[in-house]
Amino acid sequence: MHDHYPLIIIKEVNSDKDHIHLLVSIPPTIGVGKVVGIIKQNTARELKQKFPFIREAYWGTEAVWSEGYFVSTVGINEEVIKKYIQLQGQEDSGQTKFEIN
Repeated sequence: MHDHYPLIIIKEVNSDKDHIHLLVSIPPTIGVGKVVGIIKQNTARELKQKFPFIREAYWGTEAVWSEGYFVSTVGINEEVIKKYIQLQGQEDSGQTKFEIN
């Protein structure tokens, strides 16, 4: 039996060298940590199905992702965060620089 959760919307995705950035909309009835767990669990399962060698690389564990994560809530600055995510990996070093219109 699977738990049913309110709608989680992934609005933006991009990656850098060793991590992933997501802009996610979640309802106030579900905790951020729970959402992170759901996303990690579901993506790990899909990655293992699509790339079977991952099962061998992570033998003895169901985990693919590290336990840690960083979360920041977004209010009126959603477009700033979205642009930051879109530009990940485009700068050689340091923070990504972009103009705020």
